[in-house]
Amino acid sequence: MIVYPCVMDEPGHGNHEAGVPHGHKGPARSGLDHHEMGEGHGAHDEMQGHSAGHLEKAAKRPSHHEMMVADFRRRFWVCLVLTIPILLLSPVIQDLLHLEALAFSGDQYVLLVLSALVYGWGGLPFLRGAVQELRGRQPAMMTLIAVAISAAFLYSAAVVFGVEGEVFFWELATLVDIMLLGHWLEMRSVMGASRALEELARLMPDEAHVLGPHGAVRDVPLAELRPGDSVLVRPGEKVPIDGKVVKGISTVNEAMLTGESTPLEKREGDTVIGGSINGEGSLEVSVQKTGADTYLAQVIGLVRQAQESKSRSQNLADRAAFVLTLIAISVGAVTLFVWLGLGRSFEFSLGRSITVMVITCPHALGLAIPLVVAVSTSLGAKQGLLIRDRTAFERSRRVNAVVFDKTGTLTEGRFGVDRVWAFDGQEEDAVLTLAASLERHSEHPIAQGIVRSAEDKDLALYPVDDFSSIPGKGVEATIEGRRLKVVSPSYLSEEQIEMPPVGNGGRPLTVVYLVEDGRPLGALGLADVVREESREAVAGLRNLGIKAIMLTGDNEDVARWVAEDLGLDEYYAGVLPQHKAERVKELQRKGLLVGMVGDGVNDAPALVQADVGIAIGAGTDVAVESADIVLVKNDPRDVLGLLSLARATWRKMVQNLVWATGYNVVAIPLAAGVAAGAGIVLTPAVGAALMSASTLIVAVNARLLRAA
Repeated sequence: MIVYPCVMDEPGHGNHEAGVPHGHKGPARSGLDHHEMGEGHGAHDEMQGHSAGHLEKAAKRPSHHEMMVADFRRRFWVCLVLTIPILLLSPVIQDLLHLEALAFSGDQYVLLVLSALVYGWGGLPFLRGAVQELRGRQPAMMTLIAVAISAAFLYSAAVVFGVEGEVFFWELATLVDIMLLGHWLEMRSVMGASRALEELARLMPDEAHVLGPHGAVRDVPLAELRPGDSVLVRPGEKVPIDGKVVKGISTVNEAMLTGESTPLEKREGDTVIGGSINGEGSLEVSVQKTGADTYLAQVIGLVRQAQESKSRSQNLADRAAFVLTLIAISVGAVTLFVWLGLGRSFEFSLGRSITVMVITCPHALGLAIPLVVAVSTSLGAKQGLLIRDRTAFERSRRVNAVVFDKTGTLTEGRFGVDRVWAFDGQEEDAVLTLAASLERHSEHPIAQGIVRSAEDKDLALYPVDDFSSIPGKGVEATIEGRRLKVVSPSYLSEEQIEMPPVGNGGRPLTVVYLVEDGRPLGALGLADVVREESREAVAGLRNLGIKAIMLTGDNEDVARWVAEDLGLDEYYAGVLPQHKAERVKELQRKGLLVGMVGDGVNDAPALVQADVGIAIGAGTDVAVESADIVLVKNDPRDVLGLLSLARATWRKMVQNLVWATGYNVVAIPLAAGVAAGAGIVLTPAVGAALMSASTLIVAVNARLLRAA
């Protein structure tokens, strides 16, 4: 349960906060502004200025925000404990539960002291928030809470010291408890931002193998690397820094960074990116960039920039709180002076005025939206939707463009054999069997794709002897006395072996050849496997009138084929992370509310920039931490379920918000005494009961979301 309702955004805007920043999307606007109260992004800024070796250290550094979360947690538990004796000592509660035996001489003074602690210490953040709102001339929820708890405390204290009336200490305590709980729970979600940056930093290894004179190798922290240093990258290791290959041949997997699904061959003169994964060969790399200049550091900067650059729009709950604040103060004051002017006693007039204040206490308003969110979050979890940011979830009902990453999202992110060509009288299954027998000893993604395809067809593989790799070209081994190779087209070109023509049916494929004694026996065409679920997801979105768009770091041919195969509205190929975020911005500038679905590091800036960031659950920790919503089942069709649930949730939110504020239309005039001539006078106790009834109705209505 989270206190601040909603994000009922203005059309064409992002989210935005009512007193506490939501999730990781941006700074707070009012009330408890975390930047003003000490949070900020100091650790994140520091990450930009330090060398790569300091990235994770800076990302892990505890922030003031974490201290604030702990502070709200502590205030909530202490006030909750104090609330128990406050309830037991309150006359209204004693009468209701028949606990009059608990009363004793001087109990009202004990009640006053306990309530003063709750008001002065537990309510302090809201009183400070109200001051900030009033200074900014934007009174909203903080001001309404401050008015409510101040009116309840001051009036009740006056009653203890002799003013005729009833005490409302129990009302004060429960309101503070609810609001503290909501702030504590909501602020915890903000920590997703620093976690995302920490996961980005973890992509870098801690140390690099620096080559010294005469080939000596020593391990040094990344912070000590300087441009011009030579580092050794062994097979299977992460590349420690951005640089240029000066010796060696290997394939490097950059999919998690750039989205390029095919491992890229790297040789002398080629550049490599820190955080990418080296394949089967060793590389000697000359360091070119360090610290904030590295590719990964720039991605971290893009994520941070997107987090901080969200626009701020006032939501309906803020406006409702603003209106209720004006009503509480103005109608309360008018009620007091009107009754005094009519000759009634000060005690009677003050009682009517305080009843108005109590009636407008924002229990129901504070719970109207969070209760619906709690139910919808539970429903979403059962459907495989992990809602990390409720405000983005609420916004998703208005999404009219969904942008998908390709690799690992629309596709499975792994190679599969799409075509097999047999030459010189061979059988296709025989070609696949021989190739898979050779490749099962290799860890290369292409090799694994060939082996999986053979296993899917239940083909029995041969034992092999004398297996060896041909760096950057393929593998070779002996099978039943035959020396066979699975190699790339470039190998055939270098060896001047004639390549038989292969037809790919228009689909771009990665082709390898099975060769024996310089004679091609067959060829295999591999491609990233398109998810069958993706077809249903795209079709469903188009039926809803929502644009389906693909952004990918892959090449134009691959992107075009996938887009045509799935029936996408638009696609953009060869898009680097900074360009992905820019593409999302372009769509937003066109007036579209954008949902971004991705799974890799390269998607992180775009996930944060999007109005709704959606991560495929099996993706990287970075993508998950950067997203607002995670598709736990790793199924793009769940995007449709997300939109349906968001729309049902919105309807229930509106119903609750209308009730939480609408009952005041009747209750406030009665509290002010307009029907006193007919003998209908609401006492403060009855006003509190009406307020509690509205809260109960809001809670019950939220539970009915199950039937929505």
